[in-house]
Amino acid sequence: MEVPIKTIVPNAQAPVVADKSGVRVNEQISNPQVRLILPNGENVGIVTTREAIRKALDQGLDLVEISSTGQFPVCKILDAGKYKYELQKRKADSRKKQKVIEVKEIKFTPNIGENDYGVKMRAARRFLEEGNKVKFTLRFRGREMSYVDLGMAVLNRARADLDDIAKVEVEPKLEGRQMSLVMSKKA
Repeated sequence: MEVPIKTIVPNAQAPVVADKSGVRVNEQISNPQVRLILPNGENVGIVTTREAIRKALDQGLDLVEISSTGQFPVCKILDAGKYKYELQKRKADSRKKQKVIEVKEIKFTPNIGENDYGVKMRAARRFLEEGNKVKFTLRFRGREMSYVDLGMAVLNRARADLDDIAKVEVEPKLEGRQMSLVMSKKA
């Protein structure tokens, strides 16, 4: 019985992965040639990665991969820590500017009272004015399933009452024992 022999390749390098920020710096850049940009913004052109790293270290800075698309990745000589900090700041600013649209749910029954309906419609109007979507849910219990048309009438009334500030995003539909309608603010 022959025992398989494991071959060990000398000086085999494991693939170098960028740190958690996703930025490759100095020896992490795996391409043999890169397009080099100096700290003042001057484009040197295509040079070997070793030469680019040497130029960066001579200036007391790092070689940072700015863009990895294309045959030659674009690398710039700059302070890696400062660059990562700027990237992090830009991401935080873009997250701050995003508006998260929530879906607020308002529940009805087919035989809802007039005052309850008014309270729920004021809440729906407030949600819509804040920029959120509103999902009206109408639940049928027990024998109420035989009065689906009453439920549809309640949802159509809600639709008509909010027609001035909202548009229907999902038409009323019956799913099991529940009917729902989704509305969002008009643009």
